[in-house]
Amino acid sequence: MTFRLHYFRVFFAVFVVEVLIARFVHDDFVRPYLGDLLVVILIYAFVRAFLNVSVKVAALGTLAFSFLVEFLQFLQIVDWLGLRDNKVARIVIGTSFSWHDLLMYVLGIVFVLLTERFLGDQDRVRD
Repeated sequence: MTFRLHYFRVFFAVFVVEVLIARFVHDDFVRPYLGDLLVVILIYAFVRAFLNVSVKVAALGTLAFSFLVEFLQFLQIVDWLGLRDNKVARIVIGTSFSWHDLLMYVLGIVFVLLTERFLGDQDRVRD
């Protein structure tokens, strides 16, 4: 365990943006595409803020987790768990599978990896 303030700040800033998108943006691009791209950045920053793992491990773990959640949406996990009427579960887990979501997750992780490569934190754990 560790605490990296820089990553926590990124996590918090992206969290605020995601909340604002969820609350106020109801379009066909920002919410469905940019929101999905940002969510992997949010998860990655959270992981790096608290866990002493390498960039590669955090990025691949975040991508795998995101793909797992999307696959569970494909299986309609919210319905299986009887949470269809639970708004929080529907928002956090999601209810509809999309190939576009998977693409946005990959693009988000590519953005993370490029950012780490060119602007990377000095205290990151190397492989």
